[in-house]
Amino acid sequence: MYYVYILKSENFSKTYVGLTRKIERRLEEHNEGKSTYTKRYAPWSLVYSEEFTTRQEARSREKYFKSAAGRKYMKKNIIPR
Repeated sequence: MYYVYILKSENFSKTYVGLTRKIERRLEEHNEGKSTYTKRYAPWSLVYSEEFTTRQEARSREKYFKSAAGRKYMKKNIIPR
């Protein structure tokens, strides 16, 4: 299974969209500073995830969330204020 996930920084107004097979491990990596972008805005909390059977489906959804329409959808429907 593949997962598309959305993280929200606990101290900054930043979000991050990613793709992985193991959400818990990936969240730990983000919070431990193992990712260049996310280490600046740690700690992160998982606010949303979706499960897919193929990497292609997951990548398509990740690309949507990174588009202008997807960011607008996230702000309106997913990201807590």
